[in-house]
Amino acid sequence: MSAIDLHDLERHYRTPAGPVLALNGVDLRVDRGQRVAIMGPSGCGKSTLLSVLGALETATSGQVRVLDTNLSGLSDEQRAQWRRENVGFIFQAYDLLPFLTAVENVALQAGVSRQVETDDARDLLDRLGLAAHADKLPDQLSGGQKQRVGIARCLVHRPRLILADEPTGGLDSVTSAHVIQELLALIDDIGATAVIVTHDPTVAAAFDDVVNLLDGRIVTVKPLHRKAGHRV
Repeated sequence: MSAIDLHDLERHYRTPAGPVLALNGVDLRVDRGQRVAIMGPSGCGKSTLLSVLGALETATSGQVRVLDTNLSGLSDEQRAQWRRENVGFIFQAYDLLPFLTAVENVALQAGVSRQVETDDARDLLDRLGLAAHADKLPDQLSGGQKQRVGIARCLVHRPRLILADEPTGGLDSVTSAHVIQELLALIDDIGATAVIVTHDPTVAAAFDDVVNLLDGRIVTVKPLHRKAGHRV
């Protein structure tokens, strides 16, 4: 059963220099529980595709069906509610509130998602090796620790879809490998579908499939460690 079903997806932007076709006839199916990495050169449409999947942007045309919902048919308010209930985002820049501690940043996301159990936030930080850092502010944490807080914030409400945009872009190779390993273990635990944008082939190699984009189009889909019974 598919978690993501895209057909002939297009996303256009109007700019002073003229129209830009960021996504051009994208067809993609991702089954539930699949972990997919998206790769391609800068400007090829990777982040735009992630934004459409997360209902942050709307398609100009085509079918966008995610978690059994036609995203193109939702109002702005309905898209916001759908995101709160179904999606967890992880960003390269961490996007932690600087005046909140690690556990408060995670608990805030739990509250936004109408799940307010602070104990869940502490348990998740503990699992990510941050028990001793839960009450520290972001500027007291290393880059790897901040990204682990970002992962905890993303997963605390147990979303059905994880979307990550260059989550290891600012990390060294050793820290990056540890963060991805921890992320994938937690994704498997909650049974989520995951789509990650990355420039790092080592990161991509940890996922089930790699989708390569070029000029807004999918040019290849390479299965790596595909789970039995799942396909892209």
